[in-house]
Amino acid sequence: MNGNTTHVEKPLTDEGGEVRELTAADMAAFSPLADVLPELAKIVPRRGKQKAPTKERITIRLSSDVVEYFRDSGEGWQTRLDEVLKAYIAEHRRAA
Repeated sequence: MNGNTTHVEKPLTDEGGEVRELTAADMAAFSPLADVLPELAKIVPRRGKQKAPTKERITIRLSSDVVEYFRDSGEGWQTRLDEVLKAYIAEHRRAA
């Protein structure tokens, strides 16, 4: 917790150790990572603030073999899948 807040209205966890849903007040009370764990903060990648969303979050059902193929290709598989779909669109726009 940062110096502005000395207590939390209610515990963050129940007796079973389950974390409750955090409120805006809870989040505001947390200290920045660099203040709490400076060595970890040096190695955790940081992204700049996104100016405008470039992608849309959706739910899609794909064949398990398609998902498995792209997941097995490693980190960034969703981006590669997006690139394949964009290439398909580009190719089929030309044909139309």
